Amino acid sequence: MPSVLILNGPNLNLLGQRQPEVYGRATLADIESSCTSHAATCGLDVSCLQSNHEGDLIDAVHSAKGVHSGLIINAGAYTHTSIALMDAVASVELPMVEVHLSNIHAREPFRHVSYLSKVAVGQICGFGPQGYLMALDAMAERLMPS
Repeated sequence: MPSVLILNGPNLNLLGQRQPEVYGRATLADIESSCTSHAATCGLDVSCLQSNHEGDLIDAVHSAKGVHSGLIINAGAYTHTSIALMDAVASVELPMVEVHLSNIHAREPFRHVSYLSKVAVGQICGFGPQGYLMALDAMAERLMPS
């Protein structure tokens, strides 16, 4: 069964508490539980990791090669700043879907730039926690075409 690594970046450990008007009331544990359940219906295994540290996210991407079939990444603010994370994703040559809870294109101008989108299969933003499930559907379609 194909395996997908779901990575969440800085401050996402505070979901449900931090700016619920922007990010909603679901906690990261809620999202991870939904992803695990939904992945099973899609024929995927998932592993989830959250870190506030850029290097830990990069190490996780590097370690994914040969273990996972794809990546789903919500890099938080690193989306807009981390060329190193973009390079890590490019280096492992795994399909990656970028996810954001909020619509980054409707927010502050600095959030409109995504380095990760340059190496992503696609970007899903603005659908809240449902975006992760949409990303799993997209990944299942990519990894197990009918």
